[in-house]
Amino acid sequence: MFKTESWRRATKNKLKIERPPEPAVPAVEGGLSATGKRFAIVVSRFNAFITERLLLSACDGLLRSGAKHKDIAVVRVPGSFEIPSAARTLAETGKYDAILCIGCLLRGDTAHYDVIVNEVTRGIGQSAQETGVPHAFGVLTCDTLEQAIDRAGLKMGNKGFEAALAAIESEESCQLSVISCRQNWPPVSSLRPNKEQGDSAFAQAKATLLILHSFRDATSCRLWSVSAAPSFF
Repeated sequence: MFKTESWRRATKNKLKIERPPEPAVPAVEGGLSATGKRFAIVVSRFNAFITERLLLSACDGLLRSGAKHKDIAVVRVPGSFEIPSAARTLAETGKYDAILCIGCLLRGDTAHYDVIVNEVTRGIGQSAQETGVPHAFGVLTCDTLEQAIDRAGLKMGNKGFEAALAAIESEESCQLSVISCRQNWPPVSSLRPNKEQGDSAFAQAKATLLILHSFRDATSCRLWSVSAAPSFF
């Protein structure tokens, strides 16, 4: 039976076409463009059967998002325990927009696994917080080799690729957050003394605002706060 034109029109009229939903609350979100950005990848040689697959997929994710080969630096370390130190050293050079940390830890018969997992997680997080450079956590922490293989390109996807996308978006989010904060910083001349707060609090708020206006690096938004200033406007 052939579908007539009138049938097609009637079917089309029955379809309810909607626009994509708008976000309930406006948010500062990063995109997925790595064009013009530089990345460093710290990868563990231990469990190389897994980490090499994660590394290849991470590089693939960066290149597909617009990064150039020359803008990706790969640093190899003996094991996952050495990742935080190398990541921090790279972040402190100021040459890279984001750091990708790739490794694989498999649970054994002793408490060694738990100790290493805790230290690696703490070290990577601390490096990101203190340097202001986004770090993507691509360290697998699995109970079995099968779980690791599944997360290195099989049914659970590839965590190296996911780490690359997270690094790109985190870097853009940080830049947008800094721009948003700077746009909302009030001029120093708008500060007014407040009798309830006192002269010392007023001086502190003014000094904080002066620092915010003078800093031009990407970490200023996270290192300083204007929470003391609003009561003086």
